[in-house]
Amino acid sequence: MDTKHALDALAALAQDSRLAVFRLLVQAGPDGGMVASKIAEALGLPASSLSFHLKELTHANLIAPRQDGRFIFYTAQFDTMNSLLAFLTENCCSGQPCDVSCTPEAATAHA
Repeated sequence: MDTKHALDALAALAQDSRLAVFRLLVQAGPDGGMVASKIAEALGLPASSLSFHLKELTHANLIAPRQDGRFIFYTAQFDTMNSLLAFLTENCCSGQPCDVSCTPEAATAHA
C-alpha cells in the first residue's frame, strides 16, 4: 500500500460512525456482509448519514457493495485492511523481525 492509499483509508476511519460501520462489517466476516438497513439498525444511524459514510468507506476501498437481487450487501475489504496494517507496521522493530514485544497481545499485557 502506498502512502496516499493509507492516508485515504485512515481519513475514512477517522470518524466514529465510519469506524463503527467498518468494525461491524469486519465482525460480519468476508462472506456475508450486511445490508444498509441492518447496519443502520445495529448502530442506530439515520439512513441519510449512513449512506454518506458507506460512500466514504467505499471510496477508500475499505468496504465493497455487492448487489444480490434487490438488496445491496456491504462487506469489509480484508485485503485493504491487512495492507493498511502492514503499511503501519512495516518499519516496526527497525526493520528486523518482530519479537513478542510488538504483538497486540504484548501491548494489552502492558496496558
